[in-house]
Amino acid sequence: MSLVRKILLELWVPVLLLALWWLVSADSVNFYYPPLSRILDEFADIWLFDGIRTEVWPSLQRLAAGYGAALVLGVGLGVVLGTVRWLENAVRPIIEFLRATPGVAILPVMMLFFGLGTTMKISLIALVATWPVLLNTIDGVRSVEPVLHQVAASHRLRRSERIRFIVLPSAAPQIFAGARTALAISVVAMVMSEMVGAPGGIGHFVLDAQRGFNTTAMWSGVIAVGVFGYLLNKVFALVENRVLAWHKGMTAHDHGGKR
Repeated sequence: MSLVRKILLELWVPVLLLALWWLVSADSVNFYYPPLSRILDEFADIWLFDGIRTEVWPSLQRLAAGYGAALVLGVGLGVVLGTVRWLENAVRPIIEFLRATPGVAILPVMMLFFGLGTTMKISLIALVATWPVLLNTIDGVRSVEPVLHQVAASHRLRRSERIRFIVLPSAAPQIFAGARTALAISVVAMVMSEMVGAPGGIGHFVLDAQRGFNTTAMWSGVIAVGVFGYLLNKVFALVENRVLAWHKGMTAHDHGGKR
């Protein structure tokens, strides 16, 4: 399938919805639902220039720090708990308790410990994004083929070598699945933390526009959040396809060479 065709197949529904929104709202005089044309004009004025530097860049930095910490923590603990079964059984109730606690419920606690600054925002992102990575890593480590462990034992590989050359490559598809889910959760946590913390970021911009009854700017911020998340997902997909090219090729071979 050509690149142009893939893009058209992916974007025709959003384009159609935007066209319908444009037509329906063209003559709108409702203060809360301004015409899409005005929203897009505001979007271009705010987000294509200064907004990237003043709002998007701080959000991206916090997201990168929190999400990166979640990946390191989730994969590291996941490998340990996936290989030491008794330890995973011991801490599983704690993991399930923390995983089931919504981020919005943890937010007041994070504010109490870390204040309203950047540390609180990064910590909240890291906390809520860790669980999908952790649980998927545990499952991925547990799903390694037993014959691979037997081969490693026959070659007398050290534990570090087994983890590097057998466990992590075998668990990589599930780790990436958890990381993709964690990325979406991280964006939600980022916006939520910016709405209550110190100024700066996309979430604070949206809330500030709503409080100032600048609904056109508010809607432009909502669209900016969606575009931000969409672009992050596309970048993640590119990285995943590059890193897991071997796995996709092997899967295609198992299904008769069709990709």
